[in-house]
Amino acid sequence: MKRGKAAKDQRFLHVSRYPFCARRLCVLTVVCIAGYLSSPHAGHEPLYEREAQQSSILSNPTPSAAVSVQVTDAPSYPEICPSGGLCSKLPAACINCSEHHNCTYGKPVIFQCQVKQGIHCIGENGQQRTNFSLNMTCQFCWQLPPSQYGCTNSTSCMTVACPRKRYNATCNVMDHVHCLGKRSFPKRLYCNWTGGYKWSTALALSITLGGFGADRFYLGQWREGLGKLFSFGGLGIWTLIDVLLIGVGYVGPADGSLYI
Repeated sequence: MKRGKAAKDQRFLHVSRYPFCARRLCVLTVVCIAGYLSSPHAGHEPLYEREAQQSSILSNPTPSAAVSVQVTDAPSYPEICPSGGLCSKLPAACINCSEHHNCTYGKPVIFQCQVKQGIHCIGENGQQRTNFSLNMTCQFCWQLPPSQYGCTNSTSCMTVACPRKRYNATCNVMDHVHCLGKRSFPKRLYCNWTGGYKWSTALALSITLGGFGADRFYLGQWREGLGKLFSFGGLGIWTLIDVLLIGVGYVGPADGSLYI
């Protein structure tokens, strides 16, 4: 009797454990689901799938048919090089010459030249040439006359000064001129620029309205102009002196420029 009761109690304890385990399993499942839904990766593709897709796109050797880009490095010199003309008339930027410096200064010399790629020219006989002879004078570019090169101009130096002032300029040889050495070179030049003041206007104002300082005001010298205005032209003496000074060009614009 006691043995049957003990077996019945063991079955009762074994059955009563199942609801408790089931409740714990449900609680763990709910916690896991809530943690996944609250994570920032919920609703996104797995990282390994995105990496696999990107690697397949990058490793695809087939180019897109819609994108077709062709880069060509075309030389810029044909824009300034006329085609169909005489080879000897081409600018210096359009040809390559085998120059040498063992010629006599100021004497004629002949150099063998070749036109650059993409340029077409003809010789003296009217036939197309790529190699030709060029006649020029044996001299360096910095020895050319001023009419064959252009230089930068300075607007900060005084043109009316004794002795005359110079400035450092950068000069470039004209395209159609051929010479030896570098085609861009430095040079010291005299200050030579104008601000738009006319010598005739300044002289006319000095003669007619010089007693009121109109000539000095016109030249930008307002301090001297005020002095002449309040002294009535220095009682005429200052007016006569300014007429002489402006007439000979000794008095010039206040900015240091030359008359027109």
